[in-house]
Order: sequence, then structure tokens, then C-alpha cells
Amino acid sequence: MKNDVLDTLGSWHADFTAVRRAIHAWPELAFQEVRTADTVARLLESWGIETHRGLGVTGVVGRITGRAPGGSIGLRADMDALPMSESNTFAHASRNPGVMHACGHDGHTAMLLAAARHLAHHRDFEGTVQVIFQPAEEGQGGAQRMIEDGLFDLFPVEAVFGMHNWPGIPAGSFALTEGPIMASSSTFEAIITGRGAHAAMPHLGADPVVAAAQLTLAYQNILTRDLDPLEPAVISVTQIHTGSADNVIPDQAVLRGTTRTLSAHALDLIEARMGEITRGLGDALRCTTEFRFDRRYPATVNHPAESAFCTEVLCELVGAEHVQTGVRPSMGAEDFAFMLQARPGCYVWIGNGTGDHREAGHGLGPCTLHNGSYDFNDDLIPLGAAYWVMLARRWLERRRPEPPG
Repeated sequence: MKNDVLDTLGSWHADFTAVRRAIHAWPELAFQEVRTADTVARLLESWGIETHRGLGVTGVVGRITGRAPGGSIGLRADMDALPMSESNTFAHASRNPGVMHACGHDGHTAMLLAAARHLAHHRDFEGTVQVIFQPAEEGQGGAQRMIEDGLFDLFPVEAVFGMHNWPGIPAGSFALTEGPIMASSSTFEAIITGRGAHAAMPHLGADPVVAAAQLTLAYQNILTRDLDPLEPAVISVTQIHTGSADNVIPDQAVLRGTTRTLSAHALDLIEARMGEITRGLGDALRCTTEFRFDRRYPATVNHPAESAFCTEVLCELVGAEHVQTGVRPSMGAEDFAFMLQARPGCYVWIGNGTGDHREAGHGLGPCTLHNGSYDFNDDLIPLGAAYWVMLARRWLERRRPEPPG
């Protein structure tokens, strides 16, 4: 079957490359993916797929029914871009200043569209495939918003699956792991209020800048002295805002940053200790403090049975030698985590290569995610779509009752 699927999808490669590049050229930010959603809905409807819009503001869901009733499966792609400028100058570079598809969501959308076309054209399965085109993955929780709007009530699934391109993994290969594959993402803010003074007379004030510097270092003690050394976690202070003149000790300093963990235990411990350290150090340095901790995305945790199932399908598709199992998780975050909290499923990485696929006119930077020189590898479209098709068919086949003996 896989050769027939790849042959068909390969014959559509030019069509979906054009779709992908058109989406890349007109990137849209979270909950603003109107043009992209219009493209997705128009194509789904043209293939006779029951199409629904409006979940999660700009989300699109297509319901593909097979030749008979049966099980159900959800396949998800994200559609939004990033608020950053593109360095590339090739023909499909961003025409929306300050916005860029630097994470490959344009390619994810194209792969799922190609799979939807194939499944709708053949309908050689029993059951239902829900193709989910999600907005606002980049920090705005579009997956959670779709779930809150009734995604899995209106479009029931037994399991849900996601896929992300991954630079550095060879094109033609996949990677996955059971358990956590992406980290949780939380943000924090510490507001330190002291007493301003002349910088030449620091003894007359209470210096929030010194407190901010000590607090930045003290947070790292959580990782080295409070947390199990074998527990992966990150605390990064990424902003310190304070002061307006060289010779003035300001009244206030503000720290902001992010934390990443792979377990709920580590997340609980980090939040508690950051709050304690902020308050304690502020008291010790005669400053008052406020501390806020916002849990944004939970860890993306693959379910065991579904991970094993995906591994089987991938090995059938590309061979075991091109499937990395037990891959080391990334401390990046992904809001597909919310879907995996609501339903069992698995999230895999498809190799995007090292950047050799980029056309003349790409930027001088590396072809890595969230980089102005990034571009999705269009050669992946048939392969990623074939994975979706095979996964859906295999999932629904396992639901088919055994014939009587």
C-alpha cells in the first residue's frame, strides 16, 4: 500500500509545494490566520470534505468519512507564523513585514492537506478521520482554545496525532519517544522595589539592581541544589528592565524569563522555590518583591501504546533504520500537549535535513527553527502526507472486527 500512497502523493508534489509556498509568502500571526484558513477550507471543500470553521477563532476541521462506520482518529497541523523578520529573499519569502513562517507550520499544513485529499479521494477505510488545522501554536495556546470550544465533543476521536519538522534530523527519517518529547513552558516575572539614591551614595538607598543580579544567579541554585540532578529543567532570565541614568540607583527592577520542565513534579518545585527565593532575597536586601508565575504549556507527553503504534507505521513507511526511537526530548514547548492531555496519542518529528534544500536567496543563517534563514523542506510533503494516510488507515483497520471463523 505504501508505494501506491507515495506514488499518488508524489504526483501531487508540485501542487502542494505551490500551496506551501503561497502560505509561506503570506504568513499570519496567532488567531489572525484568516487567509490561511480560507485556503485550507476552500481546498477541503473542493475535495468533498465536510468542513467546519471557527473553533479556536480561526481553526478549521475537516471530517472525512469512510465507506462504512468505524473508529475515529484525529490528525493535527498548526497554521500560525512568528512575529519576526525573514532574511530570505527567494520568490516565496514573506510579503508580510515582521511576520515569518520560521517554524514550518506552512509545511505542516501542506502535508495534512495532501493527506486529506488522498483520504477523501479513496475513502478506502471504515470510520472517520478528523483533520484538524489549528491556529495559534506559537505561545497563544490555540490547541487549548479549540478544545474549550468543543473540538473533541463536536469531532470525537479515539486518539489524536501530531507531527513537526525537525532540522538536523536527515530528510527521510523520523524520530519519536514514549513519554515526554517536548517540555512544559512557563513564564515568570519578579518585580523588585527598593529605594532610589545617587549612585555615588548607595548607602542611602536600597538597590534593586543588585537584588536583581543576585536573584538571577540564585534561581540557578534551584537546578543544582533543589532539583534531582537527573531531572531535566531550565530556568532562564531573559529580561532585566531597570534604570534610566548612569548615576542614579533606580527604585525598581523587573526580571522576566521562562522555565522548562519535563515533569509536573519539577514544575511544582521550581515555581515554589522561585517564589520563596524572590521573597527571601528581597527581604535580605531591604527590598519589597512581587512574583508572578504563569504556566503556559504543559509538557508534551506521548502515550505508550500510541507511540508503539506510530513506530510500527513509520518502520513500515521508511524502514526501521530511518526511525529514531527513544530520541532525547527537546526543552522547547508545543501546545499539542493540551490535545494529548485530552486524548491519547503521539507526537513525532519528521527530519527537515540541514538546509541544503534551500533555494538561492536564502539568508546567511542556519536552517534552524525560529531563525530568519529557515525554510521548510518541500521534499517532505509526500512523505509526511503518506505517514498521515498510513497512520489513519492502520488505526481504523485495527478497529475492524475479526471475520467469523
